[in-house]
Amino acid sequence: MNTLVFIDHFKGNALPASWEAVGVGKTLGNVTALICGSGVEALAKTAFEFGVDEVLLADDPALADYRAEAFAATLSKLAAERTPDLLLFPTTTRGRELAGMAAIDLKTGVMVDVTALEAAGDKITVTRPIYAGKLLTKETCSAKPQIITLRGRAFPKPPQQAGKSGTLTKVPATAGDFPTKVEGYTTSESGVSLADANVIVSGGRGVSNNPALTPPAGLDEKAAEIWRAQQGFALVKGLAESLGAAVGASRAAVDGGYISYAHQVGQTGKVVSPDVYIALGISGAIQHLAGMRTSKVIVAINKDPEAPIFKLARYGVVGDLFQLVPALTAAFKKKMGK
Repeated sequence: MNTLVFIDHFKGNALPASWEAVGVGKTLGNVTALICGSGVEALAKTAFEFGVDEVLLADDPALADYRAEAFAATLSKLAAERTPDLLLFPTTTRGRELAGMAAIDLKTGVMVDVTALEAAGDKITVTRPIYAGKLLTKETCSAKPQIITLRGRAFPKPPQQAGKSGTLTKVPATAGDFPTKVEGYTTSESGVSLADANVIVSGGRGVSNNPALTPPAGLDEKAAEIWRAQQGFALVKGLAESLGAAVGASRAAVDGGYISYAHQVGQTGKVVSPDVYIALGISGAIQHLAGMRTSKVIVAINKDPEAPIFKLARYGVVGDLFQLVPALTAAFKKKMGK
């Protein structure tokens, strides 16, 4: 089977999920990677080291910034010319957008957020979660090429072999008077990326309920709640730092103004699959569970023994997070030599 993989990157730094897609493609046959950008030829060398047989390099100033129209037009034109059996994308914001646009251009279907797949001849059967992750469904696409987006960390990343080479083919960008342009960038909060993290420590509405804290005078009820929550998230971040982990949050915490949306895990936030997910003060609403239920090990701390999160957690502690988290942080720092 001939597979075309879109390598999702930002300014030449590839997302690890792109290499996971390459690994899936290699289990099915030959893999061609498409790299779009400007000044990104060095990324082709990395692609070869991860097992790509051929790289289609669309290196053009017009592709310096990601614009969906320009990238999709280039991708669809190459796919129409090359006629691959399968197109693979990581389930990232850019990957999902391009997969949908390519499916329209190529008059085919797209199967999204796939967690497993199997091939029988030239037909792929995929497994993907539905109903907020409560059920799994198996699907196929009768049209060609078959387009699939792969959930990050659901598949192993292939080993990188230094010095490995392949065929580099330079291809033109598809020109056009596209209606969008990138005005600039702003720097987001620093820290470990949720999408790539091996360990995630998340906080929920419960981090605002520390009765031992007295808010500064003059704050109204809502401002006092946010102040308490910010002190609670300081504990979450401290535990995350001791483990080299990313910081996550429930939708309730984000909606409450405790922390920015960039940290939200769930159906309307980021879908994550870390090795360890630690949920602090998170009750376990369906929306949140949909974003983290594929984590390999889930640890929950909550004072409510009936909290739904305990049904999913491998390890659950019923107790006061404001006492337990500082003790855990101190223990981990000692263990890690920090």
